[in-house]
Amino acid sequence: MQDLVERICKNALFEGMELQEIETLVGCLRPVQRTYRKNEVIWQEGDHVHTVGLVVEGKVLILRDDFWGNRSILGEAAAGGLFGESYACAPGQPVTVSVLAAEDCTVVFLEIAQALAVCGQACSFHLRMIQNLMQILAQKNLMLSRKIDHISRRSTREKLLAFLSYHAQEQGSATFDIPFNRQELADYLSVDRSALSQELGRMKRDGLVEFTRSHFTLLSSEI
Repeated sequence: MQDLVERICKNALFEGMELQEIETLVGCLRPVQRTYRKNEVIWQEGDHVHTVGLVVEGKVLILRDDFWGNRSILGEAAAGGLFGESYACAPGQPVTVSVLAAEDCTVVFLEIAQALAVCGQACSFHLRMIQNLMQILAQKNLMLSRKIDHISRRSTREKLLAFLSYHAQEQGSATFDIPFNRQELADYLSVDRSALSQELGRMKRDGLVEFTRSHFTLLSSEI
């Protein structure tokens, strides 16, 4: 248990807690640790889940495929990230997304619903976890709002500029890394990969960006 606690204690869910408090709390959350290979499905759309996933190693993608197999990436969770909070807090609701291992990863599943009701001792760290969970949910809502802002732009170039501008501002530098490869970025922005690659090439020729794989530098504010 102590080894597990040390691996997850820096997660935002346990912000502001002492190691001993986290160990006590985790004991109530019935943790289960599992490993997945790259491209393995962790949750399938339509599944019923009652846990929240905490990524210990690797990265997962939260996505949705339509009837024709067109994929849209709604978000990602790298090491230290969470997924499935909304479904864990609303048991009985089928999952409307799929979760896929973007690379080999380790995930710890926690029965978060066990901690939503304050215990009889009204432990301060229990209340703190609930506050942390609410903050995480709020941040996820903001993330989805940003995605809507990115994909609502009319052209592929406008979508790319909105996305890249956000990451430059978030990282405080004109040079930054994005969390997606080309196919993942195309799925996130809901555009064709070939069209995305062609537009990036045009943006590079126009002197707007320089890039190598997922490493970008913005060169101009002019569109």
